[in-house]
Amino acid sequence: METKPPIPPFTTETAIQKVRMAEDAWNTRDPDRVVLVYTEDTRWRNRVEFPVGREQVRALLVRKWAKELDYRLIKELWGCSGNRIAVRFAYEYHDDSGQWFRAYGNENWEFNDQGFMVRRFASINELPIKESERKFFWLLGRRPDDHPGLSDLGL
Repeated sequence: METKPPIPPFTTETAIQKVRMAEDAWNTRDPDRVVLVYTEDTRWRNRVEFPVGREQVRALLVRKWAKELDYRLIKELWGCSGNRIAVRFAYEYHDDSGQWFRAYGNENWEFNDQGFMVRRFASINELPIKESERKFFWLLGRRPDDHPGLSDLGL
């Protein structure tokens, strides 16, 4: 059976690794790549949507990244225990009118024994920001290792 290391039970170090892997995948904005870390029957809560299964999650991500342009995300471990990880995150994007936004949130993740995410519960708030208030400036794609994280940025 396929696995997605690191696998539970998580230590602080393996949870940090899992969080960074998730951040890196989401920063590709490639729904086909992102959904491969979830179980076939994954269950989500994402704002007002409750997708079940990879296909519904993929559809959500396609819609999301079609309207959230120049999306850049930073995730940070909040805590972990056994097969669960709590994460806080922030991301910046602009819409098709050029208005920038910063979204803040928390996610609770639950994994199966093979390291695939079974459940993802996200609570997300966002606010419009001026372009001059942006904090995420790396080239699209993976956040460079030397770019500050959320705590370093005061977020």
